[in-house]
Amino acid sequence: MAFKCIVAMVKPDLTDKVVESAKTVGATGATILDASGTGAREAKTFFGLSLDIRTEVVLFLVNEDLVDPVLGAIREAGRFHQPGTGIAFVLAVES
Repeated sequence: MAFKCIVAMVKPDLTDKVVESAKTVGATGATILDASGTGAREAKTFFGLSLDIRTEVVLFLVNEDLVDPVLGAIREAGRFHQPGTGIAFVLAVES
């Protein structure tokens, strides 16, 4: 069985909604890390998206078959279609 790590950078007020929506499509849990940018007064950009300085990094370890459904749930719950709300990406897990 192959696994992937989904990393989502989410506004803190949306984290619970993102985790719950990912669980509804098969994720079994998440690890949530507090994070911040390097500047105190400006929005940072990551892959062209503006992110508030305060953010939470949510890590999901999922079977590779669940990547697309979980990403879709995260995208919807995190409102990623709105500028500056967050981003998610997938990393390979070797062991």
